Amino acid sequence: MSDSQMLSSRPPDDYIFGPHANCTLETCDIEWSTYKYRPSLPANIVMLILFTTAWNIHVFLGIRWKTVWFMNFMMIGCGSEIIGYIGRILMWKNPFGFPGFMLQVIFITGGPVFFSAAIYITLSVTIEQLAPQLSRLRPVIFYWIFITADIICIVLQASGGALSTVSYGASETGVKLALAGLAAQVIFLFAFSICFFDYMIRYYKSNSTPPMTSKLRTCFCFLALAFVCIFGRCCYRCYELSQGYKNSTVITNESLFIGLEGALILVAVFALIVAHPGRMFREAKEPAEPTSELESPSAEK
Repeated sequence: MSDSQMLSSRPPDDYIFGPHANCTLETCDIEWSTYKYRPSLPANIVMLILFTTAWNIHVFLGIRWKTVWFMNFMMIGCGSEIIGYIGRILMWKNPFGFPGFMLQVIFITGGPVFFSAAIYITLSVTIEQLAPQLSRLRPVIFYWIFITADIICIVLQASGGALSTVSYGASETGVKLALAGLAAQVIFLFAFSICFFDYMIRYYKSNSTPPMTSKLRTCFCFLALAFVCIFGRCCYRCYELSQGYKNSTVITNESLFIGLEGALILVAVFALIVAHPGRMFREAKEPAEPTSELESPSAEK
């Protein structure tokens, strides 16, 4: 379409964006789109391939080591990222497209909640296998506290994303709900780090516990790396959403998104392959539910 056929002035919002939008790259200025840029096709294809690879690896390891809950959380998280980056690829084709925006807002925003849940699972398994008597709370209590917290986070983020989507990004309530979900995730992650650090201090100070093997120390380093990446990503998304979807200088910067959203979560997902609870405790079984199996663990020395 020639330049003369491009609209000379900004049309109404419902023409630019939404389920009935008519804008395309040929008819509307890219500056009128929500992100004010065309998502990078190579970058998003790479993200899609890597998250798909991670999904397959976590399925394989989960089946091999029978870590059902950990595997399920990683599968859902990677699956969410895959759907989200498919949405961004659709937005490369048409940055004004509603389906692509909806997919990436809901699924990329919410996906890391499931990776946090996988880390909480690992904390529970670690305490149970090393020295549960040193924990201030029973492992199952940690498990349910943080998983419940994750459910709250995903509900808030999904609700906020849905409201923002149906309102074409104009709903302040949607932005606030999503921001509340991300902020809650930051708070719960910080609380988790304190609990885990407290337990490890008690473990090292105890005279009745054996020294950790090099394999365990390596796994804990990668677990910490995954935690730091998810925590950093959540802080970035909180700052991004604090400016809303309109008139934001952060949401329109794709380099920041790729580096502080995509890359950080990718590092976390692959770090959790190394810090896999099956690798740490090959004979351990994850807690499928709060049963007597959790209350009477057999510690692996």
